Amino acid sequence: MEVAGRPLIVELGQVAKQANGAALMRYGDTVVLVTATAAKEPREGIDFFPLTVDYEEKQYAVGKIPGGFIKREGRATAQATLSARLIDRPIRPLFPKGFRNEIHVVATILSVEKDNAPDVIAITGASVALSISDIPFAGPVAAVIVGLVDGQLIINPTVEQHQKSDLHLAVAGTKEAIMMVEGGANEVPEATMRDAIFFAHEEIKKIVEFQEKIIREVGLPKLHVEIPVLDEEIKKAVVQYATPLFEEAVKNPDKKTREAQMDTSQKSVLQHFLENYPEEEKRIAEVLDKTMKAVVRRMALEEGERVDGRKMDEIRQVSCEVGFLPRPHGSGLFTRGQTQVLSVTTLGAISEEQRLDGLGIEARKRYIHHYNFPPYSTGETKPMRGPGRREIGHGILAERALLAVIPSEEEFPYTIRVVSEVLESNGSSSMGSVCGSTLSLMHAGVPIKAPVSGIAMGLVKEGERFAIMSDIQGIEDALGDMDFKLAGTENGVTALQMDIKITGVSREIVEAALKQAREGRMFILKKMLEAIDKPNEQLSPFAPQMIRMQIDPDKIREVIGPGGKTIHKIVDETGCKIDIEDDGSLFIMATDEEAAKKARFFVESIVAEVEVGKTYMGTVKRIMDFGAFVEIIPGVLGTSGKEGLVHISQLAEERVNKVRDVVDIGDQILVKVSEIDRQGRVNLSRKAVLKANAKNK
Repeated sequence: MEVAGRPLIVELGQVAKQANGAALMRYGDTVVLVTATAAKEPREGIDFFPLTVDYEEKQYAVGKIPGGFIKREGRATAQATLSARLIDRPIRPLFPKGFRNEIHVVATILSVEKDNAPDVIAITGASVALSISDIPFAGPVAAVIVGLVDGQLIINPTVEQHQKSDLHLAVAGTKEAIMMVEGGANEVPEATMRDAIFFAHEEIKKIVEFQEKIIREVGLPKLHVEIPVLDEEIKKAVVQYATPLFEEAVKNPDKKTREAQMDTSQKSVLQHFLENYPEEEKRIAEVLDKTMKAVVRRMALEEGERVDGRKMDEIRQVSCEVGFLPRPHGSGLFTRGQTQVLSVTTLGAISEEQRLDGLGIEARKRYIHHYNFPPYSTGETKPMRGPGRREIGHGILAERALLAVIPSEEEFPYTIRVVSEVLESNGSSSMGSVCGSTLSLMHAGVPIKAPVSGIAMGLVKEGERFAIMSDIQGIEDALGDMDFKLAGTENGVTALQMDIKITGVSREIVEAALKQAREGRMFILKKMLEAIDKPNEQLSPFAPQMIRMQIDPDKIREVIGPGGKTIHKIVDETGCKIDIEDDGSLFIMATDEEAAKKARFFVESIVAEVEVGKTYMGTVKRIMDFGAFVEIIPGVLGTSGKEGLVHISQLAEERVNKVRDVVDIGDQILVKVSEIDRQGRVNLSRKAVLKANAKNK
């Protein structure tokens, strides 16, 4: 079929035939192989669905040899991790509840044409592979990207269109509803975001219908899944006994107290029933989880009440502080209820930007956001290792939220890194990171275009009834049907991420969530602006001071010197860091202002050009019978200076018989550049300066 004027081709049956399902997806010259494999038996002893999605970027897909010593692909890049999450989120809700067989979906990127992004093709490919296999799956799903160019919404924009687009939105869904949304924007209004989501859905419906034809032709019968359930009489008794205990335990604004009471109630119910049904412990525990979920959801739908007593659109208490840390270049502490994030900004040289070794069109990244989620933030104990998929995904979401307001390199020639440390978590630490990072950036003096705030929205839906919750806590996220994170400025949205745990959401729900989210964002933004209302005008005294110069690109080699000798001498002499770009942009960075000025003097001396008609204070270096050679631009750090000849006739107003009658080696004299001949030789005149001085007197 055609998608956005380009052929989307699905090939089946030729490759990867031992997987339960495999689809070779071609979109233009982009080729992605997606396989789906299932374990034959459920995994014992787990209470979650064991789905793993891997997104394998191959450097040969873009004609590259991997960097580094080993010269082979290693750990997944941040973009690959994000793409794996992008596939996981819309397919996970479509497997049977209680299904415990391990499922492994692998998307291998074999060829990439820049105009045709492989990640959304991989989502559709995962749907095809699962749908034609014998794995139980309530698909199909499909995905597209939406751009916004000159006010027009575009499906799967090309690279040229993407560079002009105010929106990059990945949307996935079934024929009936939206399943997942993720993207960034340049302060796009909520109404436009809503239109973009459902503009994408119209194209998704066509791709789903295309898949349905394929499934009818080659789809295998689905495996029969037997999910053990508790006897109805026992289940009814458990629910009746547990419900009043849970209704009392769950109503507590403090997370740890609430969890302790819920744990006590659960143990009490288990103890009561296990005396008579010891072999049913696992299934009774599953019923208790569902009962707890039902209690929280009924409170929201029928009573309009939340576990901490808030109204549906009420935001928890917010406090903001800047300058929390004395030495870093900028810091902001953001606390909302029992979620607390400390964001710290560091400014560095342009050369410290991140080099990207992925398959995308971006080769470097000047604004970097990292997110850390230590176990103590939730009162847990476990080993601390490198960042996992959650940390990478949340960091990129916060980065995307702020990228739209980061000043250009021309406006602010620094590499900017923000690290968000989650100190306490009870709901939407990623949006807390957005708020804390805005505070930190403004405190650091980064001239962001506008402050950004973020909020997480939740949903409880039963039949046609639904309730939308602002600023959800962890329990509301876990027991609800939607996690909708939205960040933006007063003018519009800069990032959003929506994950659905049911079979989709309607236009009515999306519209209501966007409206309620904006109200919540504006409330939080107001609190933030009470702490700091604009970026500091001065950088931290501990931040590197930047001097930006523009030199002739032909002079770059002179500043660098043979084998880097000259520039290393400048750095050693001043302690400054110096970066030079191919266009002649030169950046001097130092924490000491005097050192920066000294480095600037060295550079200016090296690249200085002699100007005809300009007067210089020069030093006599050599004396010949016919005149004196005068150095008018001194050499620095071993570099040769620039000198010219004062002919004997130009040494004085009167006739001069011998050069040494007027000047000697080492004398400093004022001279004027009278000419630079075709061979580049500089002719100087002391006589012209003397005449001018006499005239002025």
